[in-house]
Amino acid sequence: MPNTESAKKRMRQEQRRRMHNRMVKSIVKTNLTKARQAIAAPTVSDEDTTAAVRKAISELDRAAKKGVIHKNNAARRKSRLMKQLNAK
Repeated sequence: MPNTESAKKRMRQEQRRRMHNRMVKSIVKTNLTKARQAIAAPTVSDEDTTAAVRKAISELDRAAKKGVIHKNNAARRKSRLMKQLNAK
C-alpha cells in the first residue's frame, strides 16, 4: 500500500485510467467481433457489412488516438479487417 499522499493519489488515478482503458478496449473488441460476423454471414447485406466495418475502424482509430492501444496495433487490425472484407 502507498505511504505518501502523492502515491495514494497516483494509485487512484491509475485505477481510474485502468477502468477507462478496459472499457474502451471492450468497445473495440465488440465492434471488431460484430464486423467479422457481418463479413462471415451470407445473409447480411453489403451495406450493413460496410457499416459494421466502418464502425469498427472508427473505434480502433479512437482508441489509438486516446493512447489505449498503439497506433500500429490499430493499423494492423484495420488492415486485417479490410483484407477479410475484400476477400468476401
